[in-house]
Amino acid sequence: MEFSTTYLVLAAVFGLFMAWGIGANDVANAMATSVGSRALTIHQAVLIAAVFEFLGAFLAGGEVTATIRKGIIDVSVVAETPEYLVIGMLASLLAAGTWLLVASTFGWPVSTTHSIIGSIVGFAIAGIGVDAINWGKIGFIVSSWVVSPLLAGSIAFLLFRSVQKLILSTEDPFGNSKRYVPMYIFLVGFIIALVTLFKGLKHVGLGYSAGQNYLMALIVGLIVMGVGKFFVNRVRPDPSLDMKFHFANVEKVFGVLMIFTACAMAFAHGSNDVANAVGPVAAVVGIVQSGGQVIGQKTALSVWILLLGGVGIVLGLLMYGTRVITTVGNSITELTPSRGFAATLAAATTVVMASGTGLPISTTHTLVGAVLGVGMARGIGALNLNVVRNIFMSWIITLPAGAILAIIFFFTFKLFLT
Repeated sequence: MEFSTTYLVLAAVFGLFMAWGIGANDVANAMATSVGSRALTIHQAVLIAAVFEFLGAFLAGGEVTATIRKGIIDVSVVAETPEYLVIGMLASLLAAGTWLLVASTFGWPVSTTHSIIGSIVGFAIAGIGVDAINWGKIGFIVSSWVVSPLLAGSIAFLLFRSVQKLILSTEDPFGNSKRYVPMYIFLVGFIIALVTLFKGLKHVGLGYSAGQNYLMALIVGLIVMGVGKFFVNRVRPDPSLDMKFHFANVEKVFGVLMIFTACAMAFAHGSNDVANAVGPVAAVVGIVQSGGQVIGQKTALSVWILLLGGVGIVLGLLMYGTRVITTVGNSITELTPSRGFAATLAAATTVVMASGTGLPISTTHTLVGAVLGVGMARGIGALNLNVVRNIFMSWIITLPAGAILAIIFFFTFKLFLT
């Protein structure tokens, strides 16, 4: 291929730019509940996200990547002109990254999954033809945008109801919080460990039987619970706090739990949304390195590509992430650590389940659905419906914005790189 080196360089640069956009917008989204509930300061949230987003992207990011890379368009249609697929993927990365930069500048919490899928569909319609799009797969993905917030909202509703029943509505809320919070911490460690063991470690050359995976996840859950229990036991009640807010001391215990759920959400987000940046990069690398021969075939996902995505996400978060954290963390509903825990664990559970099945869901949709579920557990009046409406509008705009930008970039690249 004539421009093979140029294609590879641009794929790496645009993939890094897209991952940067994910860090600036979507990671900020994922950490907003922790900051909004005041369980973590914004600097602590950024530090936790940087570490666990990278681990999630690197250890468990490969399943969803395959869907983004091969599932959305029928690549056999461009078997004769593989360079069209290459410049289309480059156009999609640049378009989605550009839209995320715009959205992050205004503090809009948009979906990075919407951005890249809208971009890929846009380039395919303009550059290949409507028939090249796998509409069945698109329908499957679109359905996940409805199912994932409903699922996360339902899990969050049930989790917060359990918190109300076991802790908040009892005669000794503080004592019961110290009794039950370690169990919730166990749940966090067990779920994240289980998904990582089943779906992630094969990318680093490790694979175990189902029984071994469950046993190791159980051990990890117990270790995490032990660490959590140590910190929970150090929380001492301050009677003066409860005069301002009846559950202030209970929320101090949940603040410990929120640190663990923040780690889980960052890991979950990295495992699912890194695909939005590295999927198209993997497609370009596979085609270029084979001289256009591997279209439609399974190509290995290079470790350096996942590494690129992980680094880009962390850079975006560190450089530009605080804008969207501030928007989401304080606006949808009033969050306390107990409410934030229910929302974050529900969203993380939904995301890692989707990541394990290869379904590229929107973390934004999932988290907002979970926050709405917590709000609904307290009644509809607990929600700021104006903010919810604005968020929904930004989601609707994202798909056409990505598609239009991708079409513009596709024809520009076609002019200079073919």
